[in-house]
Amino acid sequence: MMEIFHNGGPIMYPLLLCSMITLTIIIERSFFWIGIGMERNQKLVDEVFSLTRKGEWDLVRQKASGSQNYVIRMIISGILHREYSLIKAMESSAADEINRMQRFMGVLDTMITVAPLMGILGTVMGIITSFDMLGTSGIGNPQAVTGGIAQALITTATGLSIAIITVFPYNYFNSRIKRAAGIMEKYATSFEIVYEQILLDKTNIPEEKK
Repeated sequence: MMEIFHNGGPIMYPLLLCSMITLTIIIERSFFWIGIGMERNQKLVDEVFSLTRKGEWDLVRQKASGSQNYVIRMIISGILHREYSLIKAMESSAADEINRMQRFMGVLDTMITVAPLMGILGTVMGIITSFDMLGTSGIGNPQAVTGGIAQALITTATGLSIAIITVFPYNYFNSRIKRAAGIMEKYATSFEIVYEQILLDKTNIPEEKK
């Protein structure tokens, strides 16, 4: 491996840096989503909705206190600001959660694009070296020419490998983000309907008593 790395030329060093950055982010995001999965608590979400229908806000905050579930955090944000703008509060909280989920995704996207381009740059440099050697030593020294071609092939293969390996977790993380966004939208809509029903019931109470 070390021989292949050295034969790849100077472009292998930035490619190595790209691979290390990519691997670090993939590991970090994997642990992040594992944590998200461990924080899922459908029973608590259902209980929060049940208490919300009864208008027991203090009990809701008590039950949801310390929860790391992103749906619960969004709902609690809506409850805390329900007298001002429940919808905007939940939208703001959901945007914060999505930003937290999208952390480093731009870097992975950049690595998918940059790594093959660096590999192509290494290819061009290798071909330039080959032609330079060919012009200097002629066809009498074929090893010098093939060395430059080998450099070109190694860097191209390395850049493509980094991009290919990165694109799978990148797409997976993006699918998780889209799924989470859909879940938050569903629960935000449900919570809005429940809250509007509570307000409607309160409005109708005096009329019924009349």
